[in-house]
Order: sequence, then structure tokens, then C-alpha cells
Amino acid sequence: MFRRREPVPFDSLAEADRFRSNVTPPPPERSSLREMAGRWLPGLTIVAALVGSLVVGMPALSLEHSPRTQQSQASQGR
Repeated sequence: MFRRREPVPFDSLAEADRFRSNVTPPPPERSSLREMAGRWLPGLTIVAALVGSLVVGMPALSLEHSPRTQQSQASQGR
């Protein structure tokens, strides 16, 4: 069958999708140590804050209330 080609309003965009260049882009520059540290530091800070809050908060979350039992024993001894 014969296919009739009609004009498309954005024909240049359709051609741009099909176009392949034979020029390779330059390789990306390697990140410096300072840039890599700048990317990792905020994440490590957040992780350290979460771990620190868990370490500090674990005694409050435990079911053992040893300081209270010592106080009640001291008050019974009087």
C-alpha cells in the first residue's frame, strides 16, 4: 500500500529524534576530593544524628526502671 506523507506541524522535532551524531561527547571530569566530601558530609551528618539520638534515647525506651525500684527500696528501709 502507498502511504501518503502529510506535513506535520513539528516536523523538525520529529527529525531531531531520529538524528544520531557520530561525535562522542567528552568524558565527564573527575570529582575532586573536596566535591566528593561535600556530597557525602550532609548524609553522614544525618545518619550520625539519628544513631546518636537512638543511643541517647534507648535508656528511656527500655522497660526496666531500675532507678525507681532503688528509690522505692530506700524509702521502705526508713
